[in-house]
Amino acid sequence: MRVITQQTLGGPEVLTIVDAPEPQPLPTEVLVRVKAIGLNPLEALLRAGAFPPLIGRPPFILGWDISGVVEEAPRTWRFRPGDEVFGMPLFPRPASAYAEVVSAPALHLARKPASLSHVEASALPIVGLTAWQGLVDLGGVTEGDRVLVHGGGGGIGHVAIQIAKALGAHVIATAGGSKRAFVEGFGADEVIDYTAVDFTEAVRDIDVVLDTIGGDTAERSLEVLRPGGHLVTAVAMEDSELAATYEAAGMRFSGIAVDPDPVALRGLVELVEQGRLRVHVQETFPFERVADAHRLLDGGHLQGKLVLTV
Repeated sequence: MRVITQQTLGGPEVLTIVDAPEPQPLPTEVLVRVKAIGLNPLEALLRAGAFPPLIGRPPFILGWDISGVVEEAPRTWRFRPGDEVFGMPLFPRPASAYAEVVSAPALHLARKPASLSHVEASALPIVGLTAWQGLVDLGGVTEGDRVLVHGGGGGIGHVAIQIAKALGAHVIATAGGSKRAFVEGFGADEVIDYTAVDFTEAVRDIDVVLDTIGGDTAERSLEVLRPGGHLVTAVAMEDSELAATYEAAGMRFSGIAVDPDPVALRGLVELVEQGRLRVHVQETFPFERVADAHRLLDGGHLQGKLVLTV
């Protein structure tokens, strides 16, 4: 099989395609012939060495988000050869998903909804699970809550808007002016153009803030929360000083370290099947153009996700 690997840290040019043996699945794992691979900003940071080395030093194979077809499976009830599946196996341990074949724990996969292509399904797991765990598991969003999603036009953000709406929340999203129509199309009740308006002057009485931006956004969000409100951050989760500031103000602070939770994955599938959740893919690239895809990742300001096809 072919894999995308790197021998050193650096720019997109360090990513190279080589031949490698197919993985051998363990007793609780299935072998998946990959059709599409979702790309995430974290992978660009790991490639460049700009993030703590979750998967060690090179050489390594990046990637977690996959959609494909089961080739081998143990004699269990969960999956059989030929089943179309998707998921985010093993995160944050290496899944080596930039590959034509991946071995993954069956528990970390779900059957692909028929309404999603492999490209769309591969784009969903990390962003969908992050948004679900942030809003449902940590944020406890319920009907009537006011939810502020920072970065509503990004991968996590556009999915989070839809999940919050499905929970019955009033959703406000921040996004650049060029993304207003895009964000509104996913159900945001209000959109704040952060390039023209200070969100701290535009909103109040927020129950839950979902931060996908970081920087001073998390700290400034304290000003818009109602008493007892909750900041959930996918970026500043290690900031103990910020957490203490929130707690001293009588607010709640939670960080998301996304987990390949099968219950949440099934929850995403249910929303897709109900027609209440879709994922936007900005651009697809063939396997051979992974460096071009990473150049776009490095540039940031994406609408939705990027995907490799295999």
